[in-house]
Amino acid sequence: MKIGIFDSGIGGLTVLHRALRELPEEDYLFYADADHVPYGEKTKEEITGYALAAVGFLAERGAKAVVVACNTATSVAIGTLRASYPIPILGIEPAVKPAVEETDGRRILVVATPVTVREEKLHNLIARVDAEHLVDLLALPRLVPFAEKGEFRSPEVSDYLRREFSRYDLSAYSSLVLGCTHFNYFKDTFRELLPRGADILDGCAGTVNHLADVLRERGLLERGGGAVEYFRSGRRISDGPELARIGGLLRRLDEMERI
Repeated sequence: MKIGIFDSGIGGLTVLHRALRELPEEDYLFYADADHVPYGEKTKEEITGYALAAVGFLAERGAKAVVVACNTATSVAIGTLRASYPIPILGIEPAVKPAVEETDGRRILVVATPVTVREEKLHNLIARVDAEHLVDLLALPRLVPFAEKGEFRSPEVSDYLRREFSRYDLSAYSSLVLGCTHFNYFKDTFRELLPRGADILDGCAGTVNHLADVLRERGLLERGGGAVEYFRSGRRISDGPELARIGGLLRRLDEMERI
């Protein structure tokens, strides 16, 4: 049996990357819904439909658990997914709680897709943990298309982020919380724009730790070979150039973890 990981696109590789390190003996199914990316500007009904199709695809192929490695799909559809399938279905959420716990009283900026920023799930999370009202939200809709094009370091990316951040006094912020898995590819540019000492937090480690706990509690941890099958909107990826591209993305994530 395998672990399914689903995202609208390449963002979910950030969770797979972490899982391969923390649970290296498990086998994986990775599903990127490239036909419908980006989710961040779709309707809730569209996102729910895409998520149901993706998780159904993974369940049919023997997934013992599925990680929805997409903040937008988690925000919109996690309840429907859990009600529709008997296997454990885990979502991802921005690392707001750790950011609040670690702040020295300075503010926290959460960046995400427009849907995630609007949805109640994120606002409810902030209401639970942010008693001092330190968290600000910023939608960055252009980052997902940049990521899907593989444009991680360019004047256009830097100019876009500098423009969006210009409305904030970044010296007042202790941390930047990445509320979209696609955003992890841009940590080097974020680091250049943030003040010295500001943290960059994401939800990948917490999600994979939770996955390991759930599998352990249910007796579902297995010793496989660490194999991964990749799918693009239900079509298996087997051609050399595309697999090489995925390898390059995983290597970039190695670099981003050192930032």
